[in-house]
Amino acid sequence: MTSDAFNLAAGLELRRQQHLYRQPKIIASPQGARVQCDGQELLSFCSNDYLGMANNPQVIEAFKRGLDAYGVGSGASHLVCGHSRVHQELEESLAEITGRERALLFSTGYMANMGTITALIGKTDSVYEDKLNHASLLEGGLASRASFKRYHHNDVARLEVLLQKEKKLKQATNPKNPKAKDPHRQLIVTDTVFSMDGDIAPLCDLSSMADKYNAWLMVDDAHGFGCLGEGGSGTLNELALSQQDVPVYMATLGKAIGTSGAFVAGSSALIETLIQFARTYIYTTAMPPALAAATLESLKIVQRDEWRREKLDQLIQRFRLGAAQLSLPIMDSNTAIQPLVVGDADKALAISEHLWRKGFWVTAIRPPTVAKGSARLRITLNSLHEEQDVDALLDAVAAGFSLVA
Repeated sequence: MTSDAFNLAAGLELRRQQHLYRQPKIIASPQGARVQCDGQELLSFCSNDYLGMANNPQVIEAFKRGLDAYGVGSGASHLVCGHSRVHQELEESLAEITGRERALLFSTGYMANMGTITALIGKTDSVYEDKLNHASLLEGGLASRASFKRYHHNDVARLEVLLQKEKKLKQATNPKNPKAKDPHRQLIVTDTVFSMDGDIAPLCDLSSMADKYNAWLMVDDAHGFGCLGEGGSGTLNELALSQQDVPVYMATLGKAIGTSGAFVAGSSALIETLIQFARTYIYTTAMPPALAAATLESLKIVQRDEWRREKLDQLIQRFRLGAAQLSLPIMDSNTAIQPLVVGDADKALAISEHLWRKGFWVTAIRPPTVAKGSARLRITLNSLHEEQDVDALLDAVAAGFSLVA
């Protein structure tokens, strides 16, 4: 095989021509409202560190104590010899915070979603997913080999059509007893807060639909955990949805909590099932124990410091009011994720570059992350921003839109 048999260069050049080429920028400072990048100080409005915990001094000290106690690496997977006391304490704390029987740590959110879905369902089952679900949820559904169906974004009526079709199909295969309990598993999967739109799924309706059709509901609360619910306990607690209402709860630790990793919480039977069958848990080195120690400290602060969520909410409302006054194309979101739809990828990129020159870091989100024709500026707020930061950003964004009009 020749070195260019895959024709990789041509594919890369096409992506450049379509204004879809992406490259990481190298940061030379800790995360925060202001960061250093390419020799420039920037106001960052693209981080998922919603509560400003990634560089919190108390969390850093807890990490150092963890290093002193456990060293750097965990040594192996959880099931070999990598599960330390601090991992166990973190799992117990997460279960308590979310109101679930148990919790299980994963190294990343992607691995948590892939491992959980593929452990719960297989080729004789069905999975139903929102079209705007995170890539890890969609990949997990496809990898499970279950019958994979996607419903229009937040469209519970369309979901019911799909569930009803499946019910009729199963009844047709068992005409002697059409009321027989469906032997195959059905899993409904959704984000809670959608990462590119910032809106919240109709979780109460989805839970009712799951109950009606003998299905389970799994949610990914990556962008809700820490920000929503009492003490940051998550979107489900905000909506008073119990473990029975939503049997499978997943959230990440690298966003509002400011560290890294993820967890799944639910019944003891669910967690034991994942320990036995989730390949992304079984065959992966456990997170560094020092990171688990830092996460424990961050959780304590996040639960205690209600002012972080209150300030974030105030900034969200200030941004939305200002965007409306400037007639900016803001999407319907009351979370820290505030997208402004531009449409064309090249225009979104041009506005992002304009903001960079003015000292603001706002990422242009382009296909395939979002649908063609819906490229946007994904603006995220955090509790370390100040009102004047938000006002300055709005002025700069308005000027950017004027440039591409």
